[in-house]
Amino acid sequence: MITKMKNSAFLRPFGSKRAWPGRCIVYCALSIVHCALLSACQNDDTDFSAYTLNGTSTTDDDDDGDNTGGGSSTVSSDTIYIAYNGTNVTVTNDQNGYVSVAGADVTVTDTDSEDAMVLVLSGTATDGSLLVSRARKYTIVLNGVNIYNSDGPAINNQCSKSLYIVCADGSENTLTDGTSYADRTWQQKGALFSEGQIYFSGSGTLNVYGNCKNAIACDDYITFDGDIVLNATASDTGSNGIKANDGVFVNGGTLTVSVSADGARGIRSEARTVITGGTTTITTSGDCEIETVDGVADTTSAACIKSDSLFTMTGGTLIMTSTGDGGKGISCDENIEVSGGTFVARTTGSNDEAKPKAVKSDTGIIVSGGSFTATVKKSWACDNGTDSETPADHLTVKGTPASQSITKKSVIITY
Repeated sequence: MITKMKNSAFLRPFGSKRAWPGRCIVYCALSIVHCALLSACQNDDTDFSAYTLNGTSTTDDDDDGDNTGGGSSTVSSDTIYIAYNGTNVTVTNDQNGYVSVAGADVTVTDTDSEDAMVLVLSGTATDGSLLVSRARKYTIVLNGVNIYNSDGPAINNQCSKSLYIVCADGSENTLTDGTSYADRTWQQKGALFSEGQIYFSGSGTLNVYGNCKNAIACDDYITFDGDIVLNATASDTGSNGIKANDGVFVNGGTLTVSVSADGARGIRSEARTVITGGTTTITTSGDCEIETVDGVADTTSAACIKSDSLFTMTGGTLIMTSTGDGGKGISCDENIEVSGGTFVARTTGSNDEAKPKAVKSDTGIIVSGGSFTATVKKSWACDNGTDSETPADHLTVKGTPASQSITKKSVIITY
């Protein structure tokens, strides 16, 4: 069932006697979202502050792709309310006919509008989804929604521009995929998948369960900010907890990531990984994944964080625990640089198939501030590629720590 209404209790002023229950949460979220969508684009999209603070300027995003700022025209905002109810959906305020519904599967198509768009999701879908095809950036407000999709992603964003996901204050939200995906003409890489960059914010809770592939996957980069509580879980039939092609940036929030598949990664970044704040806790319990190609065995270790480029940490708290055979706390193709915050990496697994390492970098491990702890049950706590048997050669310590202890299986440094 689909219902479209141009005027409803959703749109009544706060003082209206016929108040919509809980709408104050949504209005507070939308007041932030609208300012975010109407504010100017930044030169550096990894700074999330302009998207969570009240902006003053209004622009479109004609050249959003190069991250150099949009034009100067003012855009209006279309807020569409999507309420799931088992196998049905009620859609409110879809004034332009962007939404189509089949059972509890919702498709939003907007290929040429210059208006800002906000989708507010609520209710429970026992077997449903949200698929969005849009040419411009937009926002999804999660306001107490629970979506389970038996044969694909719960939310699939096919927009290559920015997607802002805001968890409404105090809300509990859950996204879950099935153990197998139906064949589609579009990409689908996780319970929550996006072609464009994702900005997470708000002060509610989002639980994402990946049963087939990744829990959260993005073909661009992902930024976490605000006071959001995000729990990402990938089962032993799934893959990574959080995967991004162009980088992962943690500026705030409370992130808990747990993966159990062999060779799975809590956070998998094919570019930079940057942590400046928040509290991030990652656990992996899978063993090594071994593939034999042309008689040659290729071993992939589970890791709390796998980063193909530079890893930097300047603040916040990061706690990583890997319990499987050959597991890694963090594995990085370039430098691992910790200059602030609380960094903890530990492995407790065996070394039957691969050597577990708490902190592994192909180029260098550099500690210059904060608190740094790396411990292992087997092998080396820190591995920067050196063949030296001297533990202190396995990392670089800058400045003058208040205390430090460096052994093969334990490195503890505090500034």
